[in-house]
Amino acid sequence: MEGLPVPVPEPAGGRHPVTVVVITHNRRRELLHTLDRLAELPERPPVLVVDNGSTDGTARGVRAHPGGARLLSAGRNAGACGRNLAAREVTTRYLAFCDDDTWWEPGSLDAAVRLLDAHPPVAAVTARILVHDPDHPQEPPCEDPIVEELRNSPVPAPGWLPGPALGSFLAGAIVLRTDLFRAVGGFSPRLWLGGEEELLAADLAAAGHWLVYAEDLTVHHRPSPARDATLRRRHGIRNTLWFTWLRRPLWPAVRRTAFLARTVPRDAVSLRAFAEAAAGLPWVVRERRSVPSRVERALRSLDGAQRASRARRYVG
Repeated sequence: MEGLPVPVPEPAGGRHPVTVVVITHNRRRELLHTLDRLAELPERPPVLVVDNGSTDGTARGVRAHPGGARLLSAGRNAGACGRNLAAREVTTRYLAFCDDDTWWEPGSLDAAVRLLDAHPPVAAVTARILVHDPDHPQEPPCEDPIVEELRNSPVPAPGWLPGPALGSFLAGAIVLRTDLFRAVGGFSPRLWLGGEEELLAADLAAAGHWLVYAEDLTVHHRPSPARDATLRRRHGIRNTLWFTWLRRPLWPAVRRTAFLARTVPRDAVSLRAFAEAAAGLPWVVRERRSVPSRVERALRSLDGAQRASRARRYVG
């Protein structure tokens, strides 16, 4: 992927070194709740909302919100690539991504800055995720099941790394270096949304950078009911196949493809996902670039955990 344009940095001043980027599409209520939480952060980070072509008054809501978030209109539903649009605009050295139904806990962004400043080889840090029950908002949140897998990641890592090394990350709970995000081209427009992180993560690792889980960082998630689980499953399967074919060596790619074929639900949604993936084979072949052997070793170390995972299920 080609790198993204780099804006001229603004003069150093009192602004926080992290810009929080939120992508949204037709989830005005959830977004405004997230903006309320972000406005309460003691770090007072700049917030940039990318509206992916909403038709529910989202833009008006952002403009009227007292938190002062900046609004960027994609003009269409650009999916994860809305974050690419934001990265072209920001002038801070770090980006914190969150979704319109997630928000950062106070102090987490400062902790991310300290960690990244102290460890230049680390490209990105993924936060612990606490899930709130939208039907019982008074109940305390619980850890997302994926957290235990991140905490116990089997990816080999040097002793100086400030946390478990990861093979990928969660786009709604990550702080990363703006220049590196631009350098690898951001999220692929072909993948759009749904498991879009794997390709970007592999390209960051292939460029020699580390991805880390950071226990001291926390993101809160109150899942929105306005989500198409079936579409997400279809895109998740398709994008997993595309990533596998684009970056894994031949035999690991064959094995993972066979595993998916055996384990995804046997229904029309999965069949369509495989058909869409197959239709993309001409461009996949053109753009295929296997990761270096050290990155493939890290990905291979995750194969068993992914097969046994309770959190990585294609459902909906």
